This record gives sequence, C-alpha cells and structure tokens, in this order.
Amino acid sequence: MLQSLTGFLVETLRETVAEFGTAVQDAAPKVLTAVVFLALAYVGIKAILFVVRGVLDGLYPEEQDLVVELGVAVAGVFLWFGAALALLNIVGMTEIAASLGTATGFIALGVSYALSNMIADTVAGVYLLRDPDFNPGDRVKSDPVTGTVSSIELRKTRFENDEGDTVVVANRDVEKKWTKYDVNVAEDASAADAT
Repeated sequence: MLQSLTGFLVETLRETVAEFGTAVQDAAPKVLTAVVFLALAYVGIKAILFVVRGVLDGLYPEEQDLVVELGVAVAGVFLWFGAALALLNIVGMTEIAASLGTATGFIALGVSYALSNMIADTVAGVYLLRDPDFNPGDRVKSDPVTGTVSSIELRKTRFENDEGDTVVVANRDVEKKWTKYDVNVAEDASAADAT
C-alpha cells in the first residue's frame, strides 16, 4: 500500500513537472515578445511624450505650465493604456483586452458626463489663458462680477471687486460673456466729468 502511494505521488510529481516544463516552453516566446514590446513601448512613449511636451511648451508661455503638464499627462495615460491593451493581445489575452477596452470606454463616458462641468471649466480656462485680451490686472465685467482680474487658473478665475473682495468664478461662466474695460478711457472720462 505504501509503495503504491509512493508510486502515485512520484508519478503525479513527474507529470506535474513535465506539464509545467511544456507550459514554460510554450509561454517562453510570448513572454520574450512581451518583454521586448514593453521595452520598446517604454522608449517610444517617452519619446512621444518628450515631443508632446516640446510642442506644448512652444505653444504656451512659461506661466501656463499647468496646461502643458495636463496635456502631457492625458497623452501619457492614453499611450500607456494602448500599450497595456497591445501587451494583453501579445500574450494571448485578446478577449480580456477587448473586454477591458469596451469597459473602459463605458467608464470614461460615465466619468466624462459626471465631470462635464470640470471639463468645461478646464477647456474655458485654456481659452482664457491663451486669450491676449484677458490677463491679470485687466478690469473686466463678467456676468457675476465686475473687477480686476487677479489670477487665471485652469478651472477658475479670481477677481478683485470694487470693494476689495476676492470673487472666484468658474471659467465656463467667465468665458460665456465678458467685457474688458479700457482703464485709460475710464480715467479720461472721469477726468472730463470733473472739469
């Protein structure tokens, strides 16, 4: 009885090692291909992000570095996600890659809907930051406030109103309609009224 149990264990161990060896031999080319792909993807993505950063640095002045960082981060997320899906295809997990791509699309749709106001603020902020007529120090009338622009950020703009209070307004509200007052014309008009 002991001999048959020992024989059974030895045979089971031998079969397990043989199956494991066969599985390793079958998987070795895929693993090697995956490692080479990851190395190439890393170098390629770093090069693409370097180019994207250079292009965005050329488009935006230094004080708008936040826009550049946002653009590079978004590009990086998309590139790495694409590389991950390609890697799953390389190692033979095509169905998982397809499911993951589809699920991510639905999740992104839901997140974008939930964050639509933040996205609208960010897009409007990029336009305001690029607008040569809208700068800190300008006297501006926007829907909820009239005052001097203190700072323009990616999602909000800060104004100092006539009472000296700081008013924070979402960029989507500012971008809808704003009017810039020419300070020199206003000073000339008040000087003419005084005489």
